[in-house]
Amino acid sequence: MHLAFQVRGVKMAVWGDIRRKLGSVFTTEDIPEVGEDYVELAADLKDSKAKVIIKPHTLNKFDDIRGVLNAIREGTTISILNIAPLKEKDITELKRAIDKIKKTVEANDGDIAGFGENWLVVTPSFAKVDRGERVPPAAPTPPDDAGAEEEL
Repeated sequence: MHLAFQVRGVKMAVWGDIRRKLGSVFTTEDIPEVGEDYVELAADLKDSKAKVIIKPHTLNKFDDIRGVLNAIREGTTISILNIAPLKEKDITELKRAIDKIKKTVEANDGDIAGFGENWLVVTPSFAKVDRGERVPPAAPTPPDDAGAEEEL
């Protein structure tokens, strides 16, 4: 597998000089290929299988939750759900789908949270959704000296 990135501000003649100097240190297959605007580098990916997957889902009908439920049970996928299509189509089916997802999440020690009006995030047991600390607003404090003028 090769990764490519754009080389900006480097003249190709300068790259040629660098390549010739590196040629004495590396074999020709170790030296990156040069294109007009890109340099290709070989990527050493030791483990091409990701440990965590983030997967989007769109709920158009109740049966669309199967993929989400499987992801929860699998335990390695964080699901981001767009519930807008089902919400517009049938609110009763949406409530039924969310209840089923919630029960599966609870049974697998995961987490579920809504953000915005049309999105849910569902995590397996190793991840929790940060909901932020809800701090109640501070009560107004009375002035120290009610008769004194305020200093500027």
